[in-house]
Amino acid sequence: MTADGPSRNIAAPAQPLALTVEVVRHGSAWAHAGISDATVELAAHAAFTEARPSRPASYEITIVLTDDAEMRTLNRDWRGKDAPTNVLSFPAGDAPGEPGPLGDVVIAYETAAKEAADDKLTLADHISHLVVHGVLHLLGFDHMQDDEAERMEALERRGLASLGIADPYRDEGEAGLAEATS
Repeated sequence: MTADGPSRNIAAPAQPLALTVEVVRHGSAWAHAGISDATVELAAHAAFTEARPSRPASYEITIVLTDDAEMRTLNRDWRGKDAPTNVLSFPAGDAPGEPGPLGDVVIAYETAAKEAADDKLTLADHISHLVVHGVLHLLGFDHMQDDEAERMEALERRGLASLGIADPYRDEGEAGLAEATS
């Protein structure tokens, strides 16, 4: 009891769950690709919503849209593979999904555009899939084991469906990620 009456246990307002997405463009190819920052941001939010972190807090992600030359360098330096790839995820820390900066998702234009054309997908839908895939990696999901892959693919399907994008795994091997990497 205080001098003003009974003591009260006043809880601090809960911090909201929030995601900030920064889109960074490297290379000139993206300038004419017709992929807006809003498309990229919506895809990141779709993944974040499906794999919602358990801790209400603010989170940040950077999506880097680059070219095959830069991606080849990143893939060689970080994964020992001297070739471009479609998407790479670089977690910011040792504990995926912790509040604050989650990390970077990097997407290569030429590889993604070729995959979209080969799979008869719109570039926007394929880029959205690559963003969802990359963000899920930043949130701690993986596809190294069959059960992990199934869980991650289910999250991808739901996230993409929320954007009105068809199931990228409907014909395994024909649509979706040709060879997504993390």
